[in-house]
Amino acid sequence: MYLAIIEVKALDDYFLLLKFENKEEKLFDVKPYLEIGKFQELKDIKLFKSVRISFDSIEWDNQLDLDPEILYLKSTSTPY
Repeated sequence: MYLAIIEVKALDDYFLLLKFENKEEKLFDVKPYLEIGKFQELKDIKLFKSVRISFDSIEWDNQLDLDPEILYLKSTSTPY
């Protein structure tokens, strides 16, 4: 089972601040993905910052999305 994402904010340096349905906040580093296929388009900071909630995950204006389970497992606790 995975946790749905209820909030997302694009931060500087290609990080996403994610809030999951259990109220946990985590950071996801997108930089390792920026050389892979369609993810390369996210190097455009305007496109990167277009991220939004889509159903229980996230999506950018170029229709790229990420699985919420991957986002949860590959993100780290926030220093906040």
